[in-house]
Amino acid sequence: MRKLKLQELNRLTVEGFKSTDKTPIVLVMDNIRSGLNVGSAFRTADGFALEKIYLCGITAQPPHREILKTAIGATDSMTWEYAAETEAVIAQLQKDNYHVVAVEQAEGSTSLPNFQWPAEKKIALVFGNEVRGVSQGAMELVDECLEVPQFGTKHSFNISVCVGIVIWELFRQLRY
Repeated sequence: MRKLKLQELNRLTVEGFKSTDKTPIVLVMDNIRSGLNVGSAFRTADGFALEKIYLCGITAQPPHREILKTAIGATDSMTWEYAAETEAVIAQLQKDNYHVVAVEQAEGSTSLPNFQWPAEKKIALVFGNEVRGVSQGAMELVDECLEVPQFGTKHSFNISVCVGIVIWELFRQLRY
């Protein structure tokens, strides 16, 4: 078996990416303290051609050094916007016909394997702070809450891992 060379991967250019059809998912990063996690979210969002990323509250913004380190150029391809208040972003997304979903451990949450993509809706995924999770103000506004099943001793996954797991499952449901 031979590894492919970069030029054999046939990836889009940044200009080509910006004009390609996007996966109808946006990310809402609610007070993420680690620029490394934010950069990883950018890279995953690029990999699955998501629509946009909202960086809210204390979440670092490009060109933050830690974001650039893990995004490896995805800050150039991904559309992103900063907003001081996560709740305002959620309210606007709901007006724009997005189904807003917190990824959090909560009463009444839907286990990720049981999630059903709502007909005729785009999805907005809200990921919360590494210690405190999705803010209570945001939790009070979301349409649904997803929980990634876990079977070990830790209380949660790292945000960058969780973003990858959730996006892959939703992408799989939509495209396969």
